[in-house]
Amino acid sequence: MSDAKRGRSLTKDEDALWRGVARSVKPLRPRIVKRVAETAAAPVAGKPKPIAKSNAKPVSLQALPRSVAVPPSAPPPTTLDRKTKKKLARGREDIDARLDLHGMTQAEAHAALSHFLHRVQASGGKFVIVVTGKGGRGEGERGVLRRQVPLWLKLPEFRGLVVGFETAHIGHGGEGALYVRVRRAR
Repeated sequence: MSDAKRGRSLTKDEDALWRGVARSVKPLRPRIVKRVAETAAAPVAGKPKPIAKSNAKPVSLQALPRSVAVPPSAPPPTTLDRKTKKKLARGREDIDARLDLHGMTQAEAHAALSHFLHRVQASGGKFVIVVTGKGGRGEGERGVLRRQVPLWLKLPEFRGLVVGFETAHIGHGGEGALYVRVRRAR
């Protein structure tokens, strides 16, 4: 390749900086390590300071016990389609269970939500209502659960439990409640 196509060459300082960065990067695959090690082994004018290495050893998923192995990731939850939400609001789609989180701390509510969704999934439920409440009209930390529950439902720990969720109809709690579609158990 000609120099015109490659662009300019690196100065000695830039080359030294690049080699230092290349040595500090943790490789994704072992074969990449060999390539980086070969290029980084070339002598460098003005040696950069050595970078501290971690004693931690990488662990493969096969080395983990079966109870700790990570299950295949389910897709993140989506919103419910308009037709489904309309059926839920009009009572044409059954709501299998209801969880009211009023008066709970965040830690209590998170644990209760997780336990509730696991129980509903195990019993074969399809749709549930999670009531968070709208929060007070005062200043400060009002409506914390109303803000947090949708964020929790998007977490990887709930992906195996939740297909989607949407704000409930006014008759089921409106802004202070969520329709949640529960993923079928495998």
